[in-house]
Amino acid sequence: MNRIVAALIAGFIAIMLLSSTVFVVDARKYAIVFALGEVKDEISKPGLYFKLPPPFQNVIYLDKRILTLDTPEPERFITAEKKNILVDAYVKWRIVNPKTYFRSFGGDESRARNRMSQIVKAALNDEITKRTVREVISGERGKVMQAIKAKVAAEAEAIGVGIVDVRLKRVDYVEQINNSVYERMKSERVRVANELRSTGSADSEKIRADADKQRTVILAEAYREAEKIRGEGDAKASQVYAEAFGKNPEFYKFYRSLEAYRATFKDKGDVMVVDPSSEFFKYFKGNGTAAPSKK
Repeated sequence: MNRIVAALIAGFIAIMLLSSTVFVVDARKYAIVFALGEVKDEISKPGLYFKLPPPFQNVIYLDKRILTLDTPEPERFITAEKKNILVDAYVKWRIVNPKTYFRSFGGDESRARNRMSQIVKAALNDEITKRTVREVISGERGKVMQAIKAKVAAEAEAIGVGIVDVRLKRVDYVEQINNSVYERMKSERVRVANELRSTGSADSEKIRADADKQRTVILAEAYREAEKIRGEGDAKASQVYAEAFGKNPEFYKFYRSLEAYRATFKDKGDVMVVDPSSEFFKYFKGNGTAAPSKK
């Protein structure tokens, strides 16, 4: 009985020893085999592997996938014109040298993230302090990201990390500057609006003056043409009258006298004191001969 128990215990110990010498590497992981803090082997291919049992050898796994480092909150930086801005960025990175990464951080990802945050912040500060707000926000944003990526990649290589991409998610003014910027933008828009109104008013006056000028010219030309036509009509009428009355001068005098009588006696209340024997009443008499003058 004691032999059976001893055999079972020995078998259990053997199984435990054997299981401690076998490990599986996932396709998404690196495996670092180390002994007493010293790296013995680096495994990047997935599969089943063997090692010495602890404490002679131990295994630690590192993530092979692309990881994302987001800034916990926007960082404040000073631009070339001494203005404060808030920058929110993120970095895509991955482990490219597991041995170097392990020696740098002992496999602790939180320590690696802290170190990466410091590298990114330093690179952001170096690039933003050389540029204006306009360049950072829009003018040279692509160049800024490329320069930051190059700086971060150079620093990260020393800790076994490769940089896939660096992006600026948001660039904004600090709250104190936002108000002044908005006021300046408002003032600028008001200035442009007033300028447009002034230009419109000037154009309106110009158009109105031009229209008035054209109206005056058109009326003057129309009046001149009307007077010309009226003059031509009067001349034609005078010519017709002259030709008609020239054939019978006495009838012309008689017609003119009738016109004078009509104009003189058109109102019943008119009163006129005239000598009855005057030339005016010549045709009021029977045969139209002039009355004898008084002596």
